[in-house]
This record gives sequence, structure tokens and C-alpha cells, in this order.
Amino acid sequence: MAATVTQAVSEVTDLYVDHISTIPANAGDKVKLFVREHKATSHGGGPRRPVLMLHGRSVAGVAAFDLPGKNKRYSWAAQLAKAGHDVYVMELQGSGLSTRPKMDDHRNVSPAEAQRRLLVPNPNPEIYTGPVEYGKQLNNSQSDWDEVGAVVDFVLARAGVTKLDLIGYSAGAQQLGPYAIQNHGKVRSLFLAAPIFPPNGRKSKAGTDFGAPVPLPVSTPEGAFAYPMTVGTKGGLETSWLRDLKCPGQREPEMLDEAWKAMMAADPIGATWGGAVLGSPEGLNRIRNSYWWGWNSTTVQLHKVLGEKVPVCIVYGEHDSIINTSPDLGLTYFSTPELYRKIPGTKKLMFRISCAGHQLLWEHQAKTVHTMSEHWLKHGKVEGATSGSYDRDADGALTLLEE
Repeated sequence: MAATVTQAVSEVTDLYVDHISTIPANAGDKVKLFVREHKATSHGGGPRRPVLMLHGRSVAGVAAFDLPGKNKRYSWAAQLAKAGHDVYVMELQGSGLSTRPKMDDHRNVSPAEAQRRLLVPNPNPEIYTGPVEYGKQLNNSQSDWDEVGAVVDFVLARAGVTKLDLIGYSAGAQQLGPYAIQNHGKVRSLFLAAPIFPPNGRKSKAGTDFGAPVPLPVSTPEGAFAYPMTVGTKGGLETSWLRDLKCPGQREPEMLDEAWKAMMAADPIGATWGGAVLGSPEGLNRIRNSYWWGWNSTTVQLHKVLGEKVPVCIVYGEHDSIINTSPDLGLTYFSTPELYRKIPGTKKLMFRISCAGHQLLWEHQAKTVHTMSEHWLKHGKVEGATSGSYDRDADGALTLLEE
């Protein structure tokens, strides 16, 4: 456990939760799941209301939810702690400061030529052309759900309560949605920002539950699931982000540098990789290669949990080019409005936020997301609404959308 830092409104403590891994790479081993706690020093009396936050696929939890220093105004976790919540930011295995099995050797990067070139001359001056040492994907849906469950149980015990609220960003919906359905007795509500939802996502063998597909994918030397990780560059992040920048002043000019700095701080080994000059790395973002199932149009409706036993609030940016794609893409057809429509209960809200993209947590509209989540957690409603789908324009005016 790292030192505790006392701030004006919260105490920040870095913790590690022990977990017996169910990732195939290190199944049965004791691993460490990183959790940052923002414990509110004032919560208005009554029982504490813990909140657990989960990151997406390529950006670790602390970088997504807790930018430091002069960027503290972008720290969603700090803002919720300021509002009186005990906030816990977790990182799954293979992300951030949690255990990263089979990821320290650059030879375990995707064997694609473009990936190999990124590794020259840092960390190795020679292009490695052989097969990866661990020829499988790193994690899967069940291992992710197991890790979320371990941290949920840790938080509930630490807070002395029986339920908590869940907040997920991007692909965090893939873990938190199914977890909430299967463990609704532990979940008070679900808040999803820019959620990934594949209506045609992989199904179990039965097709109607959360069991694994059978058989699981067989590795081939160049197969999509034949390596534990890929790597991303700062330039790649910039290119992706620029696609979503449609409004003047949508983000501050320095935010690309600040976000990348936070991402590299969460990956000390990846920070020593990449760059054209030997001994002068630019840093690469190591991204775990995942095999996911159990989050689709069928499972989201199971047992009529979401929108009833577990109320759901969704927010996303109108210019988000990642979460809404073409129906022709099969497994990679994503649709946030379809997620809203498929949630079976009536306790559901969705807001499309103007002048925001997929990286809205690092854009000017971040404060809007913070405020909406505060209202949701405190009152179970946002902008006075308890249900419905809305467009929120630049002036904050709401327009009810057709469902």
C-alpha cells in the first residue's frame, strides 16, 4: 500500500487487491489488482456510498478518471469524492499498475509488421520475427468479470455496506453490464460513459446466457487471438481523437500531451518502448488483447435486471466515432442508442452531449459528465428526468429524442 495523501475533500490511497487469477496465462496465481481510493472526508452523514469506476480497453483507470496536478479539474474521481462519495478506481490485469502477465517481453506484441517496426530500436534494436512466446489472447470476459467481482467484494467489505454504484467508460461497459446483471444484489446503479455495445456480440454456446462460447478460439501464428497484446502510439491516439473534434475549443490544446503523459505514468515499461532514436524512447501504450462475449442484444435483457433492479444512466458525445458504427460490421457493429433501447426496464436515462467525442473525459464537456453523474448518484435522476433519451445542446437545453 502506498502512502495516503490527505486533500481538502478526500484522502487518496493506492491499494492492491489480492486475487487468484483466472486468466489462462497465469491461472491459479495470486495477482495484484490496483485500486485507487478517494475517500471523502465529508459525506453529509448517513451511510457511505461507495462508487467503483472501471476503465476501457486502451486507457488505464487512473489516466481515464484521475488526471493529476493542473489537470485535476478533469479528475472525475476527485469530483465525486468532493461531492461526498468514496470513490474507487480499479485496473484490470494487463492494464495500468495491475499485474501484467506475459506482457513484459516485446516479443509478445502482435506479430504484425507495423507492430514490430514500432519496437525498433527501443527496446530491442533487432526486429524479432519468430512467434510470440505466449500464443494466446491475454484475458477474456469471464476473467474480467472475476476481477471486477474481487474488487467489488473488497470495496463492500472496506465500506461496510452491501451495495455500491458502478461507473464504466467505453469498453468498461463490457465488464460492468454483465457483472451487474449476474450480481444485481450488490449493485445499486450503473452509469456508463461512451459505452461500447455490440448488438451482435459473441454469444455463449447456449446463446442465451453468460457462458463461454465453445470452443474458445484456437491460436494460429497470425491469428487475431494468438498474442497477448498490441501497442498504441501517441500519434495513433491523436489521429483517433482528431476524428471526433468537430467544435471550436472542444478540448484544450495541451490535453493530448497531458493525457499521454498520464497513460505513460500508468505503464512504466511501455514508457521505455518506441521511438526512432536508440536510448530515447517515446513510449508505447501496451493494450491487452481480449476475447469477449456475453454483451449483446440478448444478454442485456436477461432476467429484466437492467433498468429495473439496476437503474442505468448513459452519456455519450454526439461526435463519438467509436461507439456508433455501421450495422454491416458484424461483431464490430457498435450502437449506444441500441443499448438504451434493449435495456428492458423503465429506469433508464440516456444523454447525447453536444460538442463531445469518445475522449469526452478529457474534453471541455468533462464537467458536464461529472455533474450528471453526481446528480444520478445522489438523486437517481439527471436534469430532473428519471427516464428517457435526450439531446443536450451546447447551452444545456434538452430535447427529448425518439426511442
